[in-house]
Amino acid sequence: MTVLEDLTQYDLERYLFGTVHRKFVQDEQVTTFDFFCIVIWKSNRAKSRVAARLMNRNADLDAAVQQLIGDIRGAADNRAKLKVLLQDWQLRLPMATAILTVFYPDDFTIYDFRVCDQVGDFARLGEYSNVDRTCEGYEAFVAAVHAAVPGELSLRDKDRALWGRSFSEQLRLDIRRWSTSGDGRESSRVLHQDEAVSPVRLPS
Repeated sequence: MTVLEDLTQYDLERYLFGTVHRKFVQDEQVTTFDFFCIVIWKSNRAKSRVAARLMNRNADLDAAVQQLIGDIRGAADNRAKLKVLLQDWQLRLPMATAILTVFYPDDFTIYDFRVCDQVGDFARLGEYSNVDRTCEGYEAFVAAVHAAVPGELSLRDKDRALWGRSFSEQLRLDIRRWSTSGDGRESSRVLHQDEAVSPVRLPS
């Protein structure tokens, strides 16, 4: 890789919503590298589990990625696309929605615990055993994200705004707790990248 190519990996969100999204829209090959950039962006700790689940369907990882992407393309509508990932590929809701958000940012948004904190009522959505119930709940979640941020922002920017709001609220709360306790050791809920209802995205 060239230095310029190396730099594209530093700003992973820009790479995903620029290069990878363009490849998908223009029917170019989304490579295994591209796909796992999405996985790592959502949750670095999940990458081995996701690889294992894909290889349960096809022992050739490259072929499995192409099969998964083909299944998404071939699904009849948005609900069917989500069901493909949840039911056929056995991905969890946060990861499934991260993948679909990169490919279809106007229709999907990431199911994320920070955003759940802001819109309410959806914290257990990813725990449902009934896929149709999960999909129905997710559609309500998308509507709640739209409603929570007024104005003409894109769905993607509304997600970013809610994530940023949650982040800043949590940090201010932690700072007050540290100040009250007299040291930095007693914050009762400092959020780390690996914690939570769903894995935390790296801030963009």
